[in-house]
Amino acid sequence: MIEPHAPAPPGVPSPRGVQGQARLPVRPGTGRFLVLAGVFVCAACGLVYELELVALASYLVGDSVTQASVVLSVMVFAMGVGSLAAKRLRPRAAAGFGAVEAALALVGGCSAMALYAVFAWTGGWGGVWASGSRYLLAAFSLAIGLLIGAEVPLLMELIQRIRRQDPGGAVADLFAADYVGALVGGLAFPFLLLPRLGELTGALLTGAVNALVGGALVLGLFRRDLSRRGRWLLLIANVVVLGLLATAAVLVDDFEHAARQAVYGRDVRVALRTGVQEVVLTGGTRGRPLGLFVDGSPRAGGRDEHRYHEALVHPAMNGRRARVLVLGGGDGLAVREVLRYPDVRRVDVVDRDAGLVRLARRDPALSALNGHAFDDPRVRVVTADAFCWLRGDPPPYDVVISDLPDPGITASTKLYSQEFYGLASRALSDGGRLVVHAGPVTSRPRVFWTVEATLRAAGLRTTPYRVGGRDSVSAAGPGGARDASRAPRDWGFVLASTEGTPLRLDPRGPAPRSLTPRSLAADARAAWLTRITAVAPSTLVHPRYSE
Repeated sequence: MIEPHAPAPPGVPSPRGVQGQARLPVRPGTGRFLVLAGVFVCAACGLVYELELVALASYLVGDSVTQASVVLSVMVFAMGVGSLAAKRLRPRAAAGFGAVEAALALVGGCSAMALYAVFAWTGGWGGVWASGSRYLLAAFSLAIGLLIGAEVPLLMELIQRIRRQDPGGAVADLFAADYVGALVGGLAFPFLLLPRLGELTGALLTGAVNALVGGALVLGLFRRDLSRRGRWLLLIANVVVLGLLATAAVLVDDFEHAARQAVYGRDVRVALRTGVQEVVLTGGTRGRPLGLFVDGSPRAGGRDEHRYHEALVHPAMNGRRARVLVLGGGDGLAVREVLRYPDVRRVDVVDRDAGLVRLARRDPALSALNGHAFDDPRVRVVTADAFCWLRGDPPPYDVVISDLPDPGITASTKLYSQEFYGLASRALSDGGRLVVHAGPVTSRPRVFWTVEATLRAAGLRTTPYRVGGRDSVSAAGPGGARDASRAPRDWGFVLASTEGTPLRLDPRGPAPRSLTPRSLAADARAAWLTRITAVAPSTLVHPRYSE
């Protein structure tokens, strides 16, 4: 058994940088348990900070793989630097740990609000945020990583001061508590904090817990290691941090309201988190055009909303169309166009967000815009992931309409993969058609032609086309100039089938407001002018939609 390390004589440095045995107000076994409990809580808080940075950046910027890579790589690097820097604090481990935890609670707890504020008040999808978002994300990741990294050597020093043990055993105990705490924090974030408290309040609460535990551990267990002045300074610092976090928590609803107005204009009418995504409705009353935003991106609305949905639906409806499948389309706007054909007998809508479908049914403005499509007895809604649902051997459909979010390195990537299109082609009846929304052509031509190449790789014959967008999502409302910068200049589509389908409108069908045979032919020629050759298809294991 290794004896506790005795205090070094005056003026003689302690061996290995460890001070003498701590004078604790509790038994050494209890003190050691409390330190390990503190390690557990601090590790949980640290992982929550990490996950909320990844989640918020993915919501606001998109490209979740890149955001996760930036956060994880920078934070792990910073943890190593923080561990090295903390070596100088070991002689005053208790004071150093208390200061580190107070700083970490403030930086980590306020990081989500700071990122959202910059996003909201620096031009949203353009301007400073678009050009500097990764630098800001990296700066927070670096700061939080430095502070988290500094925890480990200081905690090791404290736990050795309670009762000396062999370094291997101390490291094992410390990291066991650390990893279990990380597990709890990793599970608490998606299943408790995010759905119940939201991104901002969850981060603030985590910061408060971090400050309370760090301050209580030092001021309660190692208070004799601090001078009287040091104890007061640490107490005041923690009170200030908790006061700032509490004030921010009280004002968080007002902050969110102001930030939404800065992002969407003063016309925000509905803002809700469905459990799958954030959905915001603007306008729709007093003659203002309705705008639908999903996770901050414009999804539908404006005075030319019909241009997108008519271009998506009507070319695919030229032929047999008794059974139609809509993948996505929870807003009901694509379904509205499908139901204009009286010979359609059944429309199945597969969307993963039941909350969006409920809003499309119940919101007066949105349900009026979609023509109360979900009240039609021919329409059946299935709440499911489109990829998983297609694997379940669905019945054959004459038309499959893929009205999904823009392709990118996100959760939607698999819905633009060769495997997904192979499943979709299996769901087509003989002579059936598949139409895919493939994102903007002018601003992202490589992504558009990657979608087209992926459809061809799945054994389908393709006809690409595009349609221009004229109006912004809410150009008539406040912030119209900025909204115009968000609106796509065009939308790209690919019509596909196993046998090849000419791009034309059914002369016996309903006449679209914005499409004519001549304009559709011109749209196909305009798309071909942007063609990029030798583009590889995207697969589940090799996604190719980053730019």
